[in-house]
Amino acid sequence: MAEDGSAAPPAAVGAGHAGDAGTNSAHDGRGRRSGEHLERIATPLSPGATTPPNPFSRQHTSLDMDDYFIGPRDTQKHSKWPLFMQMHGSILPKLIMPLVFMGLWAGLITSMHMTDYFKNRGVRVSVNSVLLTVLGFVVGLGLSFRSSTAYERYAEGRRYWASLILASQSLGRVFWIHTRERDETREKDILNKLSALNLLTAFAVALKHKLRFEPYTNYDDLSQMVGHLDTLAGEATKTDGGATAVKNPNIFKRFGSMLGVPFCESNPRKQLKKAKRPLGNLPLEILNYLAAYTDEIVANGQLPVPMQQTLAYNNMALLNDVMVGTERVLSTPLPIAYSIAIAQITWLYVFLLPFQLCATLEWVAIPATVAASYIILGLLYIGREIEQPFGLDPNDLPLESYCAQIAAELDVLASRPKPRISEWTEHLENKVLFPYSNAGWHAWLHHGETKIRQALRAKTELEFGQRSRMMGQEHGKNEGGSGHAHGHGRSVSKPQAAEKISDVENGLGSRQ
Repeated sequence: MAEDGSAAPPAAVGAGHAGDAGTNSAHDGRGRRSGEHLERIATPLSPGATTPPNPFSRQHTSLDMDDYFIGPRDTQKHSKWPLFMQMHGSILPKLIMPLVFMGLWAGLITSMHMTDYFKNRGVRVSVNSVLLTVLGFVVGLGLSFRSSTAYERYAEGRRYWASLILASQSLGRVFWIHTRERDETREKDILNKLSALNLLTAFAVALKHKLRFEPYTNYDDLSQMVGHLDTLAGEATKTDGGATAVKNPNIFKRFGSMLGVPFCESNPRKQLKKAKRPLGNLPLEILNYLAAYTDEIVANGQLPVPMQQTLAYNNMALLNDVMVGTERVLSTPLPIAYSIAIAQITWLYVFLLPFQLCATLEWVAIPATVAASYIILGLLYIGREIEQPFGLDPNDLPLESYCAQIAAELDVLASRPKPRISEWTEHLENKVLFPYSNAGWHAWLHHGETKIRQALRAKTELEFGQRSRMMGQEHGKNEGGSGHAHGHGRSVSKPQAAEKISDVENGLGSRQ
């Protein structure tokens, strides 16, 4: 959960100490350490306390050059440009180099066909265009297969993250609403519950980094939530330097990777290969802490209802299933033989285009080849981009947005204590029979069961009459005057319903 000012790190440590209440170790030093932390805590209202930046928000308020090549695209931004004119999210930026190359290739072949030097020597580069039909069918099948399998993986990854959001909401509700706060340790229980909610957000963020081959813990959106945990990833971060040890690419590699040049792309698993210590599995280790917390609240009677216990353990199993499922999507791409064959067939087809177009279109064959290459290679590149939906391409899944959604919804959940039923049912503004009656809960309480049930039946008749009139009006719009008669016949109950409402309101007023 978000903290203000410099109190965030000590609060995390304090929450971690509170979570150790179930252990039998370090009893003597705990109070001394807590006192030392309390001396360093600066409250949000303390002088000099500043609000830390939100690690889940975007750094830029407007698009820059990197946004066209590095994503994922911010789905919250709105563009007023027509869809066919939008560049952000388009595959065109990554096709700049292939299209330039195809333009040069088409220019070379067309020049050879049109120049007298080659004609006088009997050099013929044009071929019959029937090859377009034969190869086009095969290329179409290959690209269709490539696109369908890539989108299937993309959709499957989205389903897993939707399940993660569902499980986080359900577990958060179990921890915050169903887990009791003991009178003698109420503050401690609240901090323990907040620590558990923080771990739910940390699980999503850690899973995001794991799917992007970022195995350490010193990332801006993760370090403050898991820095106090004893994990293998945390130990490896201290030894290897973590994310700070990664070198920035030079200008050649940076622009080459943006333009989709394979020779300039870095190995995404470079950090995994250079690790000097075991990296572990950070999401799995976070699940261990969540399981330990659940066991603790069940054992000490804070979560006594068996159905709620089952709900907690089932959703924890769902988190584990999401972790394994996303790793399966990541580590099981399209078989390399298919990928190579489809890429080779597609490139062979566009390479042969100038030979088949130059005789008919002459110099126009150059822009025609570029346009055809954009269409064909665009489908190929789109399939390659969304095949791994958890990366940093503009069209990949916006995992940052999903993590921010989980964090925000858990903050909303924890912003209010567990509501008491009397606080909202007996409220003066609780109009229990709206729209049949505007009388409140207290008015109907003193009116008796018989009147309440009569009003419920009358409310059903009133709502049925309203629906019938609406359906009659819609029917009249579609079929002319015939619907008007039906609507008029159904509207007979309207004055009767109004009379009933008036009687009820008068009766309730006399009671009061």
